[in-house]
Amino acid sequence: MYVDTHEPNKAFPATDIETRKELLYPEGHDKAGQPLFFRKFIPARLTDNPYLMQDGRYEAMLRSLPEVERKRLLDGDWDVAEGAAFPEFSKHRHVVDPFEMPTNWPRIRAADYGYASPSCVLWGAIDWDNNIWIYKELYVKQHTAEQLADKVLEMEQEDPTPYYTVLDSSCWNKTGMGPSIAESMMRVGVRWTPSDRNRLMGKMEIHRRLADNPLTKLPRIRIVNTCVNTVRQLAGIPLSKTNSEDVDTRAEDHAYDALRYMVMTRMSGHVGIHKSLQNIKEQVYQPQDKVFGY
Repeated sequence: MYVDTHEPNKAFPATDIETRKELLYPEGHDKAGQPLFFRKFIPARLTDNPYLMQDGRYEAMLRSLPEVERKRLLDGDWDVAEGAAFPEFSKHRHVVDPFEMPTNWPRIRAADYGYASPSCVLWGAIDWDNNIWIYKELYVKQHTAEQLADKVLEMEQEDPTPYYTVLDSSCWNKTGMGPSIAESMMRVGVRWTPSDRNRLMGKMEIHRRLADNPLTKLPRIRIVNTCVNTVRQLAGIPLSKTNSEDVDTRAEDHAYDALRYMVMTRMSGHVGIHKSLQNIKEQVYQPQDKVFGY
């Protein structure tokens, strides 16, 4: 009610706990349409309390708690959930405010397609240290391949042309006589290459990028806070109950899958460097209309 999606120390209109609809004065009231009242999240940590910090006993007790409780009560990190697949994810460290990215940072686009379930398209920028900055997301339901392609083109109007684009490889499967999902989108002008669907390697690469780079002491991936579905899913997606090395595929995972496809094109380890160079090599020898998104 207070923490999720709200900036600390900034008042916001109160919403209904269940429906999340804004609470407003009713029609006919002299304040009709105005917020009924406001709420504010004021973070407080143990270090803000000089009395409890005095002898260190309370801190020692909090540090002895299990990881999830320790992060919540000692660090004030309420993003982590019991059984979360990525307990190291932190809004404080991995989520940033929007900023104007250098135009010479190569852009990359990744997508997971669905019709009844959501489609998610993510846009990332790669800085010169191979860090990925997720700066834009499209999250929609009940869009045909052509409609989704139109939305993608619309959202890329002001962006540099993406140098690499990746889509769930199952979108090349044909279920009838007509074109596949991938072919339908490419006919509209949105080009794709098939994703690497190795689930375990993709998850491990996200772990690597969430961890700090030993040289810079900063994560290798950051997400702009307007990408609310990506942030929400990374914070809360649970581990599989049958395979502890994978996430629960029954959970909402469309933004997670799109992110997994993206990081598999820019792996951060030694194998990843080789793979990235191979991607560049393949693109050099491809016709331009097969490399870029237009």
